[in-house]
Amino acid sequence: MKKVKLEIVGMSYSQSQSGAYALVLGVPGEKKRLPIIIGGFEAQAIAIELEKMKPTRPLTHDLFKNFALHFGIRLKEVIINDFVDGIFYSKLVCITNDGDLTELDSRTSDAVALALRFNCPIFAEAGVMEEAGIIMEEGDESVEVLEKPHSPQTKYSDYLLPELEEMLAKAVENENFEEASKIRDEIKRRQNK
Repeated sequence: MKKVKLEIVGMSYSQSQSGAYALVLGVPGEKKRLPIIIGGFEAQAIAIELEKMKPTRPLTHDLFKNFALHFGIRLKEVIINDFVDGIFYSKLVCITNDGDLTELDSRTSDAVALALRFNCPIFAEAGVMEEAGIIMEEGDESVEVLEKPHSPQTKYSDYLLPELEEMLAKAVENENFEEASKIRDEIKRRQNK
């Protein structure tokens, strides 16, 4: 089995499916992309780790990582190993302290969220990339890989920057990560002016 290494290129709100997100993985240095539709909770779990947000209590993927490490299990790699009827299948390749390898079936969104937490590589089998991968040409807008565009006027536009930073801290503390990401986006928008 030939594997292709992938990296996270972006994540965007899916315009075609309400409440869904498109996670876009890509081959480093190439224009080949693997767009995967995932749910809002899974997108949140991935975004939290990408943004290095620190929730006050462990989320499900954090708990899984802590549990695995407690019992001497590390995630070696994630492999997206099949694509059937529009659904991606993945496996977690785990290694114990004794060096034993085992594989576990996983949803791809969960596998990516765990790969980020364990800082391990993400691969796809070459056949999956052939079947489901797309080539992004310069100026190709068929798959939006950036965040959902925000209008310059948001509900946070009237707040001062220190107020926004306080609101962001409170949203993270209350584990309201969707709200936190909106506040963070407003802060970034102002910093990029």
